[in-house]
Amino acid sequence: MENLVMLPGPTNVPDRVMNAMLTRMINHRSDDFRALYKSIVEKTQRVFQTANDIVVLSSSGTGAVEASVVNLIRRNDKVVIPVNGEFGTRLADLIDSWGGQTIRVNSPYGQNPDYSEFEEAFDRNKDIKALYAVYNETSTGTTLRYLDRLSQLCSERGAFFVVDAVSILGGDELPVDKWNVDICVTTSQKALAAPPGVSPISISSRAMKYMQQNPPPTQYFNLKRYFKYFEENFETPFTPALPLFNAYNEALAIVLEEGLDKRIERHKACAAAFYAGLSAMGFSAFARENARSNLVIAVNYRQDMNDKTFRDLLSQQFRVLVAGGFGNLKGKVFRIGSMGEVNKYHVMRTLSSIASVMNILGLEVNSEANSIALKRLKGIV
Repeated sequence: MENLVMLPGPTNVPDRVMNAMLTRMINHRSDDFRALYKSIVEKTQRVFQTANDIVVLSSSGTGAVEASVVNLIRRNDKVVIPVNGEFGTRLADLIDSWGGQTIRVNSPYGQNPDYSEFEEAFDRNKDIKALYAVYNETSTGTTLRYLDRLSQLCSERGAFFVVDAVSILGGDELPVDKWNVDICVTTSQKALAAPPGVSPISISSRAMKYMQQNPPPTQYFNLKRYFKYFEENFETPFTPALPLFNAYNEALAIVLEEGLDKRIERHKACAAAFYAGLSAMGFSAFARENARSNLVIAVNYRQDMNDKTFRDLLSQQFRVLVAGGFGNLKGKVFRIGSMGEVNKYHVMRTLSSIASVMNILGLEVNSEANSIALKRLKGIV
């Protein structure tokens, strides 16, 4: 039996996407590559729902997030950022280490800050350079559900609006142009269901102008170089991960063939099935209901369960891979990546395997859990 990768990334990759990497090697300074890169950029724009410029980095999502910081933030720039999990904390620490001054809008893990706290942060600081937001906090299974309002706030106050959409773009609503996102960052191995190693960034004309006039003291992540090479030759300044570019291009084609609206509805239905089925088994969602993610399902362990024992049995006996918790949540929660090509099979095999592990451990399981989950998957193949 093959592994079912139900992690919050990397996730399962369709054979069609994996097979795209088997094409012959090409020169990255050739017409073949230029055609490939044009195709990638055009498809990425459609998935981001933007006419903005696109840069595609050969890096992890963390590399793209760092690129957004080093190209926009300068010493003593004030940056508002919500912090309610590991990745929000990491991003805030990165901004501070680069010389920026973060104004952290903190909230307990599993919750989102009140929107009014952002207004107050802007009222107290008249010279805010940017607002950075981790749209989907992978460590806690929370999603910031008022990005559109944050966008409006940034527009009113003249601040750049930057969205870390690493674990959500392609699986939930994010119309970049409609929400006036100046910089939007994602990566290939999560909701887009491609192998790791490719991270696209969309950049508004306003942000692009700033970056061209204020290039960072870096080389690989200097986005001004990427703008120049694309405008002049439809190329990248450094050797790209060519097999991964082919895979990413194919993954984008699959996203567009399905259609963003249908893809988002599929993710919602699968998330609802997970929450319902796990609740019936006696697990409680870690995130508050108004902040729950449709792509990362984080649940509290029952008191009669041990993290390592549970996840080891799930992996070794049933070949289903789920993630544990970060930091203070280690041993207290487990997380399921409900993203990418997730469908009825993925949901029901995962839930059935969890129930089987609980039976092995001698734990009581609601026999109706699977049927409860199935009701939420109506119309999902």
